[in-house]
Amino acid sequence: MADITKQGFDRRRLLIGTGATGLSLIAMPNIVRAQTRELVIGGAASHKPWVETHVVPMFEKKYNARITFEGTRSLVNLEKMQKNKDKPYLSVVQMDDPVMILAVREGLLDPITAAKCPNVAKLKPGTMHMDGMWANYLQPWQGIAYNTNVLKEPPASWADAFDPKFKGRIIVPSLQNTEGLPNVFMMAHLQTGKPMAEAYKDIDAAFAKLRTLKANLLTAYSQMPQAFSLLEQGEAHMIVGALSSFGMQRRLDGAPINMTAPKEGIFPVPSGIAVVKGGPNIDLAYAYVNELLGAEVQARIAPPTFALPTNVDVPIPPGMPTNATIHPIDWAFVAENRNSWVQRWDREMAI
Repeated sequence: MADITKQGFDRRRLLIGTGATGLSLIAMPNIVRAQTRELVIGGAASHKPWVETHVVPMFEKKYNARITFEGTRSLVNLEKMQKNKDKPYLSVVQMDDPVMILAVREGLLDPITAAKCPNVAKLKPGTMHMDGMWANYLQPWQGIAYNTNVLKEPPASWADAFDPKFKGRIIVPSLQNTEGLPNVFMMAHLQTGKPMAEAYKDIDAAFAKLRTLKANLLTAYSQMPQAFSLLEQGEAHMIVGALSSFGMQRRLDGAPINMTAPKEGIFPVPSGIAVVKGGPNIDLAYAYVNELLGAEVQARIAPPTFALPTNVDVPIPPGMPTNATIHPIDWAFVAENRNSWVQRWDREMAI
């Protein structure tokens, strides 16, 4: 994705220039409009539709501000913060939790406090991280997506994917993808029989179990749309470790698929939000974060994103799992080890 657009650069340069020259605002109505304060947010490209539909109009009206949402990948947003550290132009980032850890380590974020964002008092336990450096505003979840034309009953267990009848019919996310990580932890649990809180660090056990799944694999995807296309066509029967935000949208669009929360539990997908250290209009940045942590906005965005809210005052949307065990992920442990896991994945899971 593109970095700072030429249009965005020219706009900021124009604002600086008008301040220096003392131009008459009365004589130049275009400059008056340009001086509406702007909040530039770096987020996921897939988030752009719901941000611009459900958040932007409300926020711009309430705070007399303009939001520019730059949709790209989390690592690209991190690169933007790194390159512009001395003069940030992003004010808020919405990124994966593993990338947030990297941003914290480089001193790129400002902490979220109750004084600046009162809605943090309403968050579920475990949704504020590293002393408030970022928070989770939603929890899309990972379970199993399945083709409803092929499977009349939903898979009851993550272990169902190992049934020989599914030879060549199972898809998993590659470990190159963030959503590939929960399969590693679940495999460790299935292999050892230990509670998830104990099993997830036994990576040798996880890969031992994963290797036995290879006979059933159709593919390990790096591009989610192609994987769901195979599922919808019936070439695949399950995607193990599928994202609710994608799978349930495809169902809503009429695809013959559904999502299930197996008996062993599900994993929350990291949807983090943070304030960029030294970013423009810092008060607006905290106001935006506070709104996304609040009940009003989460009640709007949880249903269309097929996610679980993190604010305790927001009911779980219809169709979401209500009684499933949710296994939190130790993202600091992931950050320390992910590169070696990916290398091992490439060696041991090639099909």
